[in-house]
Amino acid sequence: MDLTSIAELTGVSIAAGWVDAVVGGGGLILIPALLLAFPQLPPAVALGTNKLTAITGTSAAALTFVRRTKVPRSVALPAALLAVPAAGLGALSASSVPGDWFRPIVMALLIGVAAFVASKPGFGAVQGAEVVTRRRRLFVICLAGCGVGFYDGVFGPGTGTFLILAFTGLLSLEFLQSAAMAKVVNVGTNLGALGVFAAQGNVLWSLGATMAVGNIVGAALGARTALRRGSGFVRIVLLVAVSGMVLKLAVDQFG
Repeated sequence: MDLTSIAELTGVSIAAGWVDAVVGGGGLILIPALLLAFPQLPPAVALGTNKLTAITGTSAAALTFVRRTKVPRSVALPAALLAVPAAGLGALSASSVPGDWFRPIVMALLIGVAAFVASKPGFGAVQGAEVVTRRRRLFVICLAGCGVGFYDGVFGPGTGTFLILAFTGLLSLEFLQSAAMAKVVNVGTNLGALGVFAAQGNVLWSLGATMAVGNIVGAALGARTALRRGSGFVRIVLLVAVSGMVLKLAVDQFG
């Protein structure tokens, strides 16, 4: 690893951390960058190193959000705890589930997300007045922790976006609160997946730690930007990020 490659990857990590803190999707920036810089790198090692980098930035963003905005911890914390074993199980299953199975489904879901958010300007703009029942909260905890957690371990793209949409739609929250909750749950998903990749020896610790510095900087800046600009800004970035994710997945699937 030459210094130029490390410096470039650190710069990419800053951008990935910023995007991931606002709406998720940082892995779609970091993983291709790793594979481009090191063409012979096994995909599992790229995924494991990405998780090491991502968990630091995600933790920094989560702390920033928790300190400066109201996060429904009764939902976010249990979901994050459930996400640890669920993501670990997903990571164990990753080698036996071809990515080609997931890409068309995820692309369709992301296109649906973009169309829905674009057609409803008021969605996520303010917190709804609807009273959320205990049953619905439990459903959201299981969906975010188990369902999305497993998905992040086995495949991953769009995890933050799916979490934001679930929290916004099912708990009647504004985008900013949902983004904050998504980061808390993402800490759990990254931790679970990282544990499995580390046990398998699929983590480049020195490179991941170096990139983590840039990811922390980007994540902290992204969280502060979202807090300063509000839910309207998060909505715009979400639409742009979803479009980019769909394009990237389409290239991977059909290119």
